[in-house]
Amino acid sequence: MGDMQKILSPFFEGSGLKRGLPATAYTGQDFWEVECRTVFHRNWVCVGFAHELKESGDAVPVTIANKPLLIVRNTKSEIRAFHNICRHRCLTLVDEPKNVGKLIRCPYHAWAYDLDGQLRAAPHFGGPNQHNHEDFDKKANSLIPVRTHVWNDWIFVNIDGKAEPFEDYSATLQARLDGMEWDKIDCVATLDFGEVACNWKFIMENFIEPYHVQFVHSTTTDQPLEDHYTIVDGNCMGSAVDLEEEIGTSGSLGVSSRYLALYPNFILGRYFPDQLGVYLNIPNGPGTMLQKRAIYTTAGQKLDGHDVEGLKKLWWDVHKEDHEMTERLQLGRASSISEAGGVLSPAWEDSVRAFQDLVARDVTTENT
Repeated sequence: MGDMQKILSPFFEGSGLKRGLPATAYTGQDFWEVECRTVFHRNWVCVGFAHELKESGDAVPVTIANKPLLIVRNTKSEIRAFHNICRHRCLTLVDEPKNVGKLIRCPYHAWAYDLDGQLRAAPHFGGPNQHNHEDFDKKANSLIPVRTHVWNDWIFVNIDGKAEPFEDYSATLQARLDGMEWDKIDCVATLDFGEVACNWKFIMENFIEPYHVQFVHSTTTDQPLEDHYTIVDGNCMGSAVDLEEEIGTSGSLGVSSRYLALYPNFILGRYFPDQLGVYLNIPNGPGTMLQKRAIYTTAGQKLDGHDVEGLKKLWWDVHKEDHEMTERLQLGRASSISEAGGVLSPAWEDSVRAFQDLVARDVTTENT
């Protein structure tokens, strides 16, 4: 039996009520490193917003699965991803979001790559004013691309290049967004929460279960628990609520909603009739992650500045309520009691268990 199989044996065992993942899955460095090699390596991972790369030459560095990547908009207005590594001495090329112009230039020895990753210059590589060498092949030393897919405003990468096509991978999620007029969505604001002191899985699990909503968000929502139901559908899991009377989204979330996650790290909330929210969740260690939220209007809705500020405040408050809970969940995993994983509600947390099953599947099949 492999190490991960042993660690997760209590998770797999037993009948009746299901238990959650053990504490090690949220705190252990070894578990995190296996996740990097499996969960974030073999699946489609959301890494950015296309609207943050408006112009040719806009470049955004991001670290996924401990690997530095670079997202770039090229001269054809396509978004591409590369390993953010110079092919000369393996320096990270770009260390902050910026426009690089027409060339991605290494600050160490001035090797330069175009926006499609092709090596264009290796100055003095063969000697003074000798910019080439008979044994040197520029084409073989271009940037290493990463498989990329842009769905609407959301950039996904598949590092190992072996995942099924994105349309197939995300089919169950997309089916639940039927009727969305994608050409009429507009990003009106982005909230940057910076670092959240919890394991990335707590953020995902919190989003896809409705059990906590009426307790944690009592002042920001008007969605009774009994109106919710959970969703488990392949790579898509979450919850939803259908209300007969819509209160609105200006000061609270008393509207029919869909809370949908695409494994492993993509989160989308649809709030009828005219709002969409998408989270960018970037894990960067066993006990820490980065988070942003983009707020969109749908159906061509136009908001004035006052309305946008109201939405920003509402979502900031909702997230901070969630962050308090997820950070306390992280702290609780320091107790030996949490090694048993906790008991999951069969009514409200079957979606959480489905998500955890996918994590367990990945980390126990590293070598298959």
